[in-house]
Amino acid sequence: MGRGGRFDQRSWLGRLRDAVDGFVKHSPSRFAITIFASLILIFTLLFSLPIARAGEGSGTPLHDALFTAVSVICVTGLATVDMATYWSPFGNFLVFIGVNIGGIGVLTLASILGLVISRRLGLRSKLMAASDTNPSRIHVGPVAERQAIKLGEVGGLLATVAISALVIEGTIAIAMIPSMFAAGYDAFHSVWYSFYYSAMAFTNTGFNPNPGGLEPFEHDYWMQSLLMVGVFLGSLGFPVIFALARAWRQPRKWSLHVKLTITTTVILFVLGAGMFVLLEHSNPRTYGQLDAGATVFQSFFMSAMTRSGGFATVNMHDLYGSSQLVSSMLMFIGGGSASTAGGIKVTTLAVLFLAAVAEARGAPSMEAFGRRIPRDMLRLSVSVVLWGATIVAVSSIIILQITKAPFENVLFDVISAFATCGLSTGLTAELPPEGVYVMAATMFMGRVGTVTLAAALAASQRRQLFKRPEERPIVG
Repeated sequence: MGRGGRFDQRSWLGRLRDAVDGFVKHSPSRFAITIFASLILIFTLLFSLPIARAGEGSGTPLHDALFTAVSVICVTGLATVDMATYWSPFGNFLVFIGVNIGGIGVLTLASILGLVISRRLGLRSKLMAASDTNPSRIHVGPVAERQAIKLGEVGGLLATVAISALVIEGTIAIAMIPSMFAAGYDAFHSVWYSFYYSAMAFTNTGFNPNPGGLEPFEHDYWMQSLLMVGVFLGSLGFPVIFALARAWRQPRKWSLHVKLTITTTVILFVLGAGMFVLLEHSNPRTYGQLDAGATVFQSFFMSAMTRSGGFATVNMHDLYGSSQLVSSMLMFIGGGSASTAGGIKVTTLAVLFLAAVAEARGAPSMEAFGRRIPRDMLRLSVSVVLWGATIVAVSSIIILQITKAPFENVLFDVISAFATCGLSTGLTAELPPEGVYVMAATMFMGRVGTVTLAAALAASQRRQLFKRPEERPIVG
């Protein structure tokens, strides 16, 4: 009888593992989205508890709890409540844990959970984790070109995710402690705020644990530099960190993905700072009262944060309209693939730019760093941009209809939600409940990723055994 009971128990566990494996095999992207949505529901329930809210009273309203859960798990940084005063120590601990879970990434997270269930890193889990380093694996299956992460190296990637997050966040947090003491905080708050800010920087979230946010550190360039370092490393992506950890002294061994990500990131960082210097140096509400050196530094800080960081030393509402437009463009681009940043990703922009250059030169294919880029990547990049633009457009129209707010403020906050950036003109905190739900859905779709979302919505991949006659329409 005892043996039969044990057999039935093993059979039940075996059936569970088989069901999970079958789900993963049928659609890895849907499995990942299911896990991600489940985490959001769990954190919504936790944030709704009275213990999560500061002071005595009832729990958090559903729309605020859901929005906070989505913003935390999607590492966005937007908030409908004052994050520094609204939540209890338990609520702040949930925020800290949630952003680190969400920062791992949709598919990598699903792979780790699949590993826990199956107790082994099988081929399906490897395929799922590898697809996070290259979305084309979801779209067209395994590809021939060299990747930032090979299939056999996924175990190393997963270790890098955990180790890099721990080491980078810990190092930055320790370096921040002197700034906290200098700002007048006691020992406990100095340590807690340091680790909180470090986690928010590396995960590109942007929540502030202290009342006033960065106001106490307005002239602390050491603190702001550490935030920029954390945001920059988090926005590169785990595949890039993995490649740099292996061969940071040998750039020739870097893959095309690594080279494109680093090159495009640095170019956007410098160009963005230059645009903010040019546009905001005379704005009395932002940089107009600063000297030349401080203006340049703050412009680089703004350029880094609009890429997905979410921290700000000025009010976004005070920016000139031209600067808000530049910020929206940088937010929409975002950071690197498989990173804690959002947006359409820098490699998507790079592929589109290389395609335009190849077309202008009459070249038969896109090339970069001595490598040829398949045309499938162009089709995938165009799909990502169109999906992203569609999400932003639909969400903006709905929010405009609900709030009747100025268009530039709505567009800025919607792009910030889609790109999981976290900067706001103040509109998000004033949204009615129906607007909060729309913005939460925008954050979810932006974080899940347009490619993953499209792959999840497709019931199956159709194989066409014939080709229709070719005809070229007039374009342009």
